[in-house]
Amino acid sequence: MSENKGRDQADRGGENKADDSKTELANRIAKQSKKVANTYQHIEDGFVRAIRGFSSFTDKVLFNRKYGKLVALVLAVLMYVIVNFNSNSASLTTPLQNSKDKNNVTVTAKYNTDTFELSGLPATANITISGDASNVTSAANSKGYIVANLEGMTEGQHEVKLTAEGFGDNVTVKIDPSNVIITLKKKTTRQFDLSYDFINQDKMDAIYSPGVPQFEYNKVNVRASKDTLDSIAFVKALIDVSGQTADFTQDAKLVAYDSSGNPVTADIVPNTVKVTVPVTSPNKTVPIEVEVSGDCPDGKAIDSITTDQQTVTIYGTESVLGQIDKVVVTLDATTISKDSTILRPITLPTGVNSSNINQITMDVKVGDGVTSTIDGVKINYKNNTNNYKASQPDNITTTSVTVFGTQANVDAVTADSIYVYVDMTGAKPGLQDFTLQVDQPSGGLVKYSLVSNTYTLNVLGETNSDTTETNSGTGTE
Repeated sequence: MSENKGRDQADRGGENKADDSKTELANRIAKQSKKVANTYQHIEDGFVRAIRGFSSFTDKVLFNRKYGKLVALVLAVLMYVIVNFNSNSASLTTPLQNSKDKNNVTVTAKYNTDTFELSGLPATANITISGDASNVTSAANSKGYIVANLEGMTEGQHEVKLTAEGFGDNVTVKIDPSNVIITLKKKTTRQFDLSYDFINQDKMDAIYSPGVPQFEYNKVNVRASKDTLDSIAFVKALIDVSGQTADFTQDAKLVAYDSSGNPVTADIVPNTVKVTVPVTSPNKTVPIEVEVSGDCPDGKAIDSITTDQQTVTIYGTESVLGQIDKVVVTLDATTISKDSTILRPITLPTGVNSSNINQITMDVKVGDGVTSTIDGVKINYKNNTNNYKASQPDNITTTSVTVFGTQANVDAVTADSIYVYVDMTGAKPGLQDFTLQVDQPSGGLVKYSLVSNTYTLNVLGETNSDTTETNSGTGTE
């Protein structure tokens, strides 16, 4: 029992201590709250005193004439700062503006192309695109174009404002030029005969030749203004022969040209024609002739030339081949001083497309050169177009010719094989001197030179009915 009593006393002692602690904590909290309240009260009192002091100062300053100008200045500065701050803030929020030039923008026209011919409209114009940077970049990369709206306009001259399309609604487009003067002319129709040109002949094998084409029709209608139609000289079908090796048929494009060969813009109806073209391979075999130029050095002369090919087959049109009877290969004697084997190219005559060989090999033999004079060479007359009678005062009808070459070649020359003549082109009646000329022999293995180059003739005013060439002073050609 005594133990229980002791426990009870201990418990009561503990409770008393706990109550004392709570009381002490409450007192501290009360004191702290009172300090905070006093602090807020002091702050509030100080703030009120400051407002009252500022209000009193403001009243003294604002309502005192002495400080009126100063107050006005301060207020002006304050308003300036506020306004500029607002402007700068607005500029910071406004999108960045930009502009970009674009040149050679295509200009198109809206008009009745079947009725009118348009002239004076530029093919391109320059523009300046302005707006937000991103929109300007997008518009500059777009496929925009310039339009001249001519719809509803009649024949004659008009001033038209150009407009931009396809650049978007978020940019401004300035066009240069912004206005153009155009002319509308009514179209009429005229008929033209067809001619033709072969194109891409360099892409056709040279051994082939296109013949005369056959057209589905030989006339076409051309629609344009009267002035344009008057400028057209011919309408041609452009026939493409590239790669053709046999007869072919194609739709050839038609193009109008003026007298200078410049294309003319016009409506050709229809704009193509079906054409059939024969393809042939005309050829001709002709001899190869070596022509020597210049003289061998050191008194030498060419004695003979032997070629590995004596003929060549050439290809071209029938008309060209008909005018060719040989192919000439040149040899420069100034580079030859001894027996040599020389490779030389074949130069094709104008109009010949190709040949079966393009070079020949020549075996050239060289010997000592000798000179000989041949007398009694007859003098002939050429180009006596007026059929004048003529006589030589001293009755001289022959001349002498000096021949140079190897001994064998010189020995083969006779007076009858040399042709000396007087060219009577421009001859007039009366006594006058003419220049004697001599034809050089083919091949050039020997060289002819005249001993005398002057020949005197008395040309009579009467004409000679005999137009055959003779060897006397009265003979004419």
